[in-house]
Amino acid sequence: MYDVIVVGAGTAGIPCALEASRNGARVLLLEKDHQVGGTLHISGGHMAAAGTRRQREKGIEDSPALHKADIDRISNHGAREDLADLAVELAAPTLEWLVDNGFEFAPERPRLVYGHEPYGVARTYYGPEQGKSILSVLVKLLDDAVAKGEIELRLSADVVELVVGDSDEVCCLRLRDGSELAANSIVLATGGFGANGELFQELEKGHLVSAAWPTSNGDGITMSRRIGAAIVGEGTYLPTFGGLPSPDGSGRVRWSDRPLLIATERPPHEIYVDRNGKRWVSEDEPSIDVKEHALVGIPDMTFWTIFDARALVASQPMVVGWSPEHFRQEVNNLAGVFAGQSLSELAERAGIDPEGLEQTVAEYNDQVTSGEPDPFGRTFRPGTISEPPFYSLQNHAITLITFSGVDVDSQLRVRKSDGTAFKNLYAVGELLGAGATMGKSFVGGMLVMPSIAFGKWLGEELGKRST
Repeated sequence: MYDVIVVGAGTAGIPCALEASRNGARVLLLEKDHQVGGTLHISGGHMAAAGTRRQREKGIEDSPALHKADIDRISNHGAREDLADLAVELAAPTLEWLVDNGFEFAPERPRLVYGHEPYGVARTYYGPEQGKSILSVLVKLLDDAVAKGEIELRLSADVVELVVGDSDEVCCLRLRDGSELAANSIVLATGGFGANGELFQELEKGHLVSAAWPTSNGDGITMSRRIGAAIVGEGTYLPTFGGLPSPDGSGRVRWSDRPLLIATERPPHEIYVDRNGKRWVSEDEPSIDVKEHALVGIPDMTFWTIFDARALVASQPMVVGWSPEHFRQEVNNLAGVFAGQSLSELAERAGIDPEGLEQTVAEYNDQVTSGEPDPFGRTFRPGTISEPPFYSLQNHAITLITFSGVDVDSQLRVRKSDGTAFKNLYAVGELLGAGATMGKSFVGGMLVMPSIAFGKWLGEELGKRST
């Protein structure tokens, strides 16, 4: 009988196991993969924390209260108050814990990050190897604890069922091999569901094009729902704005070929259209948050950039690392890259309504020529789309993280649909859904840091209770 079983050896699970063990608990850490780390293998590893030593060294005045105010502003008060409050209070001590255990900062950190809505002050940190910089610290600590016999680690251990006994307690876990394991407290740290197209369609009502870690299959959600746990966050999903699909049809993003779609990176010479050939947002909108929210509302969360031969040269690169010559070599060969001598031919190849596209381009060209205001408020209009050949990139909403998750109370105990909590079942990390600490927005560093901080905090609490 273990004091604590942690399911999932990733961003939240490893800190939870470490702190539970350090505080006296007999801990078993289970991981379905053949290695630990989960999403830290591919994460940018951005962490937000206010009032840190590094900020003070750089003369940056900051506090958890200011951090929380920025979260409220960016998320439009969409984050859960109690969890966001806990996250900002724990963030700085958690960052210092990482630093004290060897975490290496990228040299320019903390900094303001503009890929999504920026904070008011520089409070975002990451290492030179992004998520792997965090993982290297956690692995070192975990290896040491395992070597000392303080934590038992089992890899390729696939938990498939939570077995509920009397008094709203999970009496044991059942693994795929049929074996059962019991503990006084069970912590689910199994991550999100960004690699599960079927579950994504059910919960987020969209077609999945994913950049998530392959083991992010929503196991914790699936198991928790079977025993009556509530799932929260419906309607909070937000994608990363646009990317090219993999040519193998796998539903994965072709991450190495990133279209330049942020207006501050490259003023857009193109227009964006949906499947019907209609525009749906101001292409030069500086707020990527505004664009991401607009993207959720179009069919299949899929759009096409439309531009002509002049723009291909004038607005290069359309894709990071692609010259105009490279682009021309890829058209009508690589998935999502199209060209045609006419707008109608381009539309047919790209899967856009030809009549709708021709009408939209004609209206856009008339507005540019006449100087009349753009109906979406666009101000950067360098020319008409009129010089053949015409080009298009097909972009999908990209899922990096998932926003729905298991409901928990303020102690991180999993709650049922009637609001009552299981006595000994807890959840941390992306399993809570990113919406818990970010609302329906990307708030920088507010998934990785809360995952580490909540895992560490919960582990400490459970460890103390075991002694």
